[in-house]
Amino acid sequence: MHLKIQPARIAIVALLALLVAGCSKPDRPMTSSGDYFDPYEKTNRKIHAFNIALDRAAFRPASKGYVTVVPDPMVESFSNFADNLSMPKNMVNALLQGNPKLFGQALARFLMNTTIGFAGLADPATEFGLPPAQTDFGETLYVWGAREGAYVELPILGPSTERDAAGTLVDFFLNPIGYARNNPADNITAYAEIVQRMGDRGKFADTIDSILYESEDSYAQARVIYLQNRRFELVGAGSETYADPYDDTFPDDTYEDPYAE
Repeated sequence: MHLKIQPARIAIVALLALLVAGCSKPDRPMTSSGDYFDPYEKTNRKIHAFNIALDRAAFRPASKGYVTVVPDPMVESFSNFADNLSMPKNMVNALLQGNPKLFGQALARFLMNTTIGFAGLADPATEFGLPPAQTDFGETLYVWGAREGAYVELPILGPSTERDAAGTLVDFFLNPIGYARNNPADNITAYAEIVQRMGDRGKFADTIDSILYESEDSYAQARVIYLQNRRFELVGAGSETYADPYDDTFPDDTYEDPYAE
């Protein structure tokens, strides 16, 4: 597989990585892992309203139709395919994080699922006991010491932070598959991501609908769920605390499960 060197893409990745250093710093101390810094709330709520309108008019019915018409095994296969396409990007992020174990897990999963897993449509790696190897550039920035920054809601993509928003943009350019000369289709990783998101939206429709359409304040509900789950994800499932280790405005506090009664 030959790779195309595209200086413009490399420059964009480098620029975005530098820009994240300017993430907004909270102007007040946060007292718990469920606290937040949302100086753009007025704009975020407008984007949230746009996202809900788009979901109601297009994404929700399309996703429900997709999981209704397409058999469950095929929905799962398409999700596996998208996961497998993300492995090269995960390998790059693992290297950037200085995590050889994660790199090895992502490489092993990619090789196994691409070969005996029919190009990733099946997931024999999981059946053989290989652990998940998901990461992203937002986590890489966390490891590098970038602050979380302000909470933001992105058009179409939904809840995020300044750090994760920058990470999302970099991840778009970071996957080596996007530079292959012999790609079977242009932007195949983007198409696979869309199909996977449709499958997830359809499978978890009841939960997502309860947040977006049944909550008294769906914006606030989505914000707290995203921030608590993301912070917990970054420190690892084996830890019960969250703190941004590179920002002294975040003290160590007990993680609170937003779903706990």
